[in-house]
Amino acid sequence: MAQATQALATQEAAPAAPNRERALKILSKSIYKELRQNGYEPKQIVALATELISLVTTDIKEDSRLA
Repeated sequence: MAQATQALATQEAAPAAPNRERALKILSKSIYKELRQNGYEPKQIVALATELISLVTTDIKEDSRLA
C-alpha cells in the first residue's frame, strides 16, 4: 500500500483535476489488490468502503454546518 500512497502523493502535486481523478483510480485499484492479496474477502472490503463513506459523509455534514 506504500506504493499506492506514493503514487497518490506524486499525483497530488499536480493541480489538474483529471490527474487527481486518475490518481484516485490508481490508488483504489492498488488498495483493492493489496487487500485481496492479504486475504481480505470482498465483504470485508465493502465494509471498509462503507466506513470510509460514513466518515466522508460526517465530514461533509460538519462542513455544511460551519458554512
